[in-house]
Amino acid sequence: MTSHFEGSLWSVGIALVTWSIVFGALIVIPFRRSPAAAQAWLLLFFFQPYAALAFYFLIGDSRHPKWRRERIKSVPSLVKRASLDIPADATDAAATLPPKSRTAARLVRSLGQLPCTAGNGIQLDADYNRVVDRIVGDIEAARRHVHVMFYILQDDEAGNRLLNAMERASTRGVKCRLLIDAVGSAHRRSAIVRRLAGTGVEVHLILPLRIWTRATRADLRNHRKIVVIDGRVGWVGSQNMHRMEYEPNTFYREVMARVTGPVVLELQSVFIGDWFLETDEDISGQDVMPWPEATTGKAKAQVLPSGPDHPDSRIDTLITDLIHAASERVVLTTPYFIPNEPLSLALRTAVEKGVKVTLFMTATTNSLFIDQAQRSYYDELLHAGVEVMLYRERFLHAKHLSIDDEIALIGSANIDRRSFELNSEVTLVVYDAGVVDQLRRIENDYRAKSRRLTIEEWDKRGFFTRLAENAMRLVSPLL
Repeated sequence: MTSHFEGSLWSVGIALVTWSIVFGALIVIPFRRSPAAAQAWLLLFFFQPYAALAFYFLIGDSRHPKWRRERIKSVPSLVKRASLDIPADATDAAATLPPKSRTAARLVRSLGQLPCTAGNGIQLDADYNRVVDRIVGDIEAARRHVHVMFYILQDDEAGNRLLNAMERASTRGVKCRLLIDAVGSAHRRSAIVRRLAGTGVEVHLILPLRIWTRATRADLRNHRKIVVIDGRVGWVGSQNMHRMEYEPNTFYREVMARVTGPVVLELQSVFIGDWFLETDEDISGQDVMPWPEATTGKAKAQVLPSGPDHPDSRIDTLITDLIHAASERVVLTTPYFIPNEPLSLALRTAVEKGVKVTLFMTATTNSLFIDQAQRSYYDELLHAGVEVMLYRERFLHAKHLSIDDEIALIGSANIDRRSFELNSEVTLVVYDAGVVDQLRRIENDYRAKSRRLTIEEWDKRGFFTRLAENAMRLVSPLL
């Protein structure tokens, strides 16, 4: 009898704890979350409350720990202060833009604090190995400083060339600083740090994983790819520094932008902010923010940093606004496509207005879960009239957007919650028909190597395929 009574008490206790977790989730989860993300979390709590609780403590809060948030408070003012070194006559460019671009430039400045600059030279390069060659060549020509930041840096054929060039530059007296993400580069980070010890190249890991003292989060990462040489030449885009075949039988295709002119100093200011976050050292000053040389081009451009280290800056806000503003054509390229509802609605609305909308994606990603989750969005896109093109030749890892013949975005951000909320990203925004034409030629090459997904083909997929897609759709806001 006593045993039965104790068993009943135990059952009641478990039930009370379980329902306490569920009701607690109802109170906490909707706070500071999109409806879709809140629904996904609550669904997980209702079906698996204990697993959901553990999962939530690991990645549920999209904010950095308190110590990091305190340091982040200084970053926007640090970046803005550094950008003041850009000459005023180069930062008045927004006023001379056509209305659509002028509105976009104002939004970018409001989000990221960096102004639209004039007199920039911008060359897009989609040749993977040539990009490595050109970055190494620019480092070999460095005279004062080399600043490099990558999410993934490997000591393979590509990474070794970069590291060798930085070591040689350091021996010439060039100040070399390197930031690599501790998780993105986890496979070889320790070997790289050991290799650079004593070379004069100063290297720091971004957000190394810690549990107690100065705790960090595994899922909040710095996904940026930035190279700045002497404050005169910059690189930004989607390409990490590893060989083209990063995974077995998976060859990456990327797009990077080589920039000269005042906008390089905006990339520099982002690097200055990231260096401060990892070292508590402010490296800003005339030596790293030199007065721009004579005009190097005609393009008007600005940089948008986004992510938890710039909490008021959202790249999805800009992309959604630009799609709504399009009048003729939208071409979006991304390897991972899990849009939020405002962006999804913007794409459908653009088609209804008569805008031709094309979405280039890789035919198969490097994640089964993401494959199924993003496929769940194809149905509504296809029926809305969006042209979905599946790239077949390689793993299309490039991330860019073109709006009409006026605006181009090239950067590190994917179209998913991770890039919108969790990762630190950087985007180059260009208001120049010539640069859009460069991007259009790259897009046309994608088209020649892609197949268009049709509604008829899509509707033939099997029941279990649809079931897997729908299941992953429910949790896609968490991916």
